Amino acid sequence: MEITVQPTPNPNAHKYILSGKTFTKPLSFASADAATDHPLAASLFDLGNVYNVFMAQDFITVNKLPDSAWVGLDEAIMHAINDYFDKVGG
Repeated sequence: MEITVQPTPNPNAHKYILSGKTFTKPLSFASADAATDHPLAASLFDLGNVYNVFMAQDFITVNKLPDSAWVGLDEAIMHAINDYFDKVGG
């Protein structure tokens, strides 16, 4: 799946635009505990330094902790997204 990373006005949030609509309804996860029932959200929180995940139609917005860097995290997020869609066939 092609993923385009787009910065947002919030320096601690990046938007990952997916090639095609993938989510039928918006999903928001404000903590790792809230994400336990969603495999993709849970895997994003498992990366560490993530404190919020929002999924809607053809994008995912991930918020990182202010003291962490995007270097390395962007690649790990894209890998987690691709792994998830490879497993669910999306």
